[in-house]
Amino acid sequence: MATALLTTILLSSFLVVSSEISSKIGINYGRIGNNLPSPYRTIETVKSMNAGRIKLYDSDPEILKLLSGTNIHVSVMVQNNDIIRIASSQAVAEQWVQDNVLAYYPDTMIRFVLVGNEVLSHQDRRIWLSLVPAMRRIKNSLNTHDIKNIKVGTPLAMDVMQSTFPPSSGRFRPDITDTVMAPLLRFLNGTKSFFFIDVYPYLAWSANPKNISLDFALFRSRVSQTDHGSHLVYTNLLDQMLDSVIFAMRKLGYPDIRLAIAETGWPTTGDIDQIGANINNAATYNRKLVQKMTAKPPLGTPARPGSVIPTFIFSLYDENQKTGPTTERHWGLLRSNGTSIYEIDLTGKRPLSSYKPLPAARNNVPYKGKIWCEVAPGADAMNLSLALSYACGQGNQTCAALNPGKQCYEPVSVFWHASYAFSSYWARFRKQGATCNFNGLARQTRANPTRGHCSFPSVTL
Repeated sequence: MATALLTTILLSSFLVVSSEISSKIGINYGRIGNNLPSPYRTIETVKSMNAGRIKLYDSDPEILKLLSGTNIHVSVMVQNNDIIRIASSQAVAEQWVQDNVLAYYPDTMIRFVLVGNEVLSHQDRRIWLSLVPAMRRIKNSLNTHDIKNIKVGTPLAMDVMQSTFPPSSGRFRPDITDTVMAPLLRFLNGTKSFFFIDVYPYLAWSANPKNISLDFALFRSRVSQTDHGSHLVYTNLLDQMLDSVIFAMRKLGYPDIRLAIAETGWPTTGDIDQIGANINNAATYNRKLVQKMTAKPPLGTPARPGSVIPTFIFSLYDENQKTGPTTERHWGLLRSNGTSIYEIDLTGKRPLSSYKPLPAARNNVPYKGKIWCEVAPGADAMNLSLALSYACGQGNQTCAALNPGKQCYEPVSVFWHASYAFSSYWARFRKQGATCNFNGLARQTRANPTRGHCSFPSVTL
């Protein structure tokens, strides 16, 4: 009798752990767009895609209600600007849990509460020091309600790392090691939670395409790399990046904290100066990622063979209101109208050979030459006037050629003047981080817009 009871307990424990670390692929549902399908249509689409998890960047009531009764595991998020308040008061944390978890749980299968988003990538150190206390407050509230199957974590970007290559050299930034990472790891270890990391091989490769093979970044390399510090052998860039985090945790005395990938993906299009952002590479990366992460038995990484790594692809939709370079708006599996940009099977069961041919990748080699910044088609004249004032108001003689009587004054048109101002501003301030975007009013071009005596400043790649 005692033996049978023990067997039942062990089996139940195994089933709980297995379901908790299911290898089903998740999707990031970002909503920074003014042209996206309704939440109802979105959740129906997510179900049809066989996604096992969905990650929200908030705790939207409508979406959480729509997820009720589904088998989709849900991740909700505490906003960055709520962290300090929650850290300072258990009552505030309790109210947050009441409003954003208990109001929907357990009918909605909330499995993760993520506190903040890439908090350590921002400069507000008050939030840094409040991060782990806020996580503890949320966890205490969940414990008060005897909720055991919701893990509390926080997604961090790879910029928390001081060193990532070779993976065995992995270590966290010295400015956060003692003050944030040590207490964070202590919390994750004590609560058996996950270290959530946003990991983008695209960003690592595109920043250093001369020294990193594209095939290595896309899981299709036939050449392996050996880490001479650990003697582990790597066949892809993602494993290297993940293992650098594992080694960094080991150095702080936490060798067993499980990893979860909060975001990963590949952009489908970008600016002229954004190498490798195309549908071919994006489909290749995400299809092979799914196969890797859903493999049975699990593949893990060289430092942790056989481990399951919960993974969320970024992102469900292209989001047209995100700022920055063009890639920022083109990570989606779906267009804003809900149609697929390319085929993908999130279960990992479909053979790669069964997919239709992909469009050829035409920008895998860096463009060499001059590029300009110009007004994008369809730009609104009133918004252009505001952007023109901004670009010309930054000094450094950016718009001197547009003054009356100067070489670029005519034709007197907001579209002409804005194109010159955008190109001049971008050329002057690109090294300081300026982009050719201007809230979607501008685009890069290889065609020289120079007319007559008016010569447009350019950027040379």
